[in-house]
Amino acid sequence: MGEERGEHFVRAVERAMAVLRAFSADRPELTLTEVAHATGLDRAGARRLLLTLVDLGYLDHDGRLFTLTPQVLEFGYAYLSSRPLPQIAEPHLRRLTAELRETSSMAVLEQDDICYIAQAPSPKLLSATIPVGTRVPAYAASMGKVLLAGLPPERLEARLGAMELRPITNSTVTRRETLRTELAAVRRQGYVITDDELETGLRGVAVPVRDHEGRVFAAVNVSLHSSSAPEDVVHNEVVPRLRTTASRIEADLRLKPATPM
Repeated sequence: MGEERGEHFVRAVERAMAVLRAFSADRPELTLTEVAHATGLDRAGARRLLLTLVDLGYLDHDGRLFTLTPQVLEFGYAYLSSRPLPQIAEPHLRRLTAELRETSSMAVLEQDDICYIAQAPSPKLLSATIPVGTRVPAYAASMGKVLLAGLPPERLEARLGAMELRPITNSTVTRRETLRTELAAVRRQGYVITDDELETGLRGVAVPVRDHEGRVFAAVNVSLHSSSAPEDVVHNEVVPRLRTTASRIEADLRLKPATPM
């Protein structure tokens, strides 16, 4: 939190956001000491921010552990409801899901994670679904790899250099050089297929969604069980339909006066 900012910048807001971001699916409960360590704040400053967030209703405190409350979801819902992108994407995702009978999703990059902003669940009983609003590490997700590959080279290098690469499954790519090589291939071919990196048995296939200047700002994917998706089917059927879906979303966005993001 030492980056130089403009005179308008309010450090207290930055610190409060850092405290909220310290919580995750892997760390749903944190002590004061753990929050201070995760954010780089001293214990006194972290304590004041934590107790303020408790008073505002965004955190619970049992005397030792702090946890997020459902009230934090209001930020995500406000964002999603104020943007045209999910509403534009959803009909196209539903069409793709109807064609493939597999769950399709859209996500955007948020720091080192992706955030799911739209989804069309599969009619299959045992389909792979991740709720809208969920954040997962970008390096382990098919849409994350597409979004990282779409970053300008200097931004990608900075992101990779600072990113913590932790194994989520035995197949998660955690070597920076391996990930860098993989992202270069994704950039060249325009799609990615991942196997078992986010969840064992799950195959993700993703393509980018671009703005009118060709910049990648979102990604769409299909989630399949590995056993039901041979590679030849993925390459010959899933990837072309994903690309068509992305093109349709891009065409609809060009008709809207508001920018997608």
